[in-house]
Amino acid sequence: WARPVVRAGRYLAFLAVLPGPLLLIVDLGRPERFHHMLRVVKLRSPMSLGVWGLIGFSLTAFANALRQASDDGLLGRTNRLARLLRWLPDRGLAAASALPAFFLAGYTGVLLGATAVPLWARNALLLGPLFLCSALSSAAAALSLLLGHQGKTAHARQALERVERVALTGELVLLETIQQRSGPVVGRPLRDGLEGQAYTGACAGTALALALHALAHLLPRRWRRPVTAVASLVALAGAFLLRAALVFGGRRSADDPAATFAITRESN
Repeated sequence: WARPVVRAGRYLAFLAVLPGPLLLIVDLGRPERFHHMLRVVKLRSPMSLGVWGLIGFSLTAFANALRQASDDGLLGRTNRLARLLRWLPDRGLAAASALPAFFLAGYTGVLLGATAVPLWARNALLLGPLFLCSALSSAAAALSLLLGHQGKTAHARQALERVERVALTGELVLLETIQQRSGPVVGRPLRDGLEGQAYTGACAGTALALALHALAHLLPRRWRRPVTAVASLVALAGAFLLRAALVFGGRRSADDPAATFAITRESN
């Protein structure tokens, strides 16, 4: 029953990470010097670890997508490449992908927390777990939607929905904790302006997705799938708002002298 999840997940992971290396290179101050980051591994540098984590996940996602394309006959059946790919063990590919996948899922939060930006620095230990929960809920929601309404994927969708509910619960708890921990000064971007509206939307979307999943279990069978599909769409929208609120809210807090003073006073 897990085969449909594996098939969709392999293609989705590759397509999702495909623009990552290009966006990272463009985001650098001197993009043409990107290759210098591949010369060393600095364990104390979040940027260096992130580059190698992105490369590791990109390579394993590409290998998984190639293997799935071979299984689906997209590369032919009898040529040498197809025969070679079919020799790659499924469990070996999964094991090789797990560590860089989990690392990359929470890396954005860890990288933000490693800065001196007041909003991010105040919640440095919470941002990594928050982004990890959000990545898990988003992945489960996207895969659940991709599997569609086919009866043979019922067990797979149920498993994904359980993962989504657990991840959404953790996400909601962390969202509330971050808002409370940030306080009235540092957390001002999470309450006011467009960033505050986005953060409120992220919290509301996460809570609504959980409520819809709970409601689906009380409805007749024919209504469960449409309701859970709406829940997955709401979860994806909430994940987008979460990232927008934290990224732009952090930039706004960096321009607030009162927030910088509050963080500086704590460090002293």
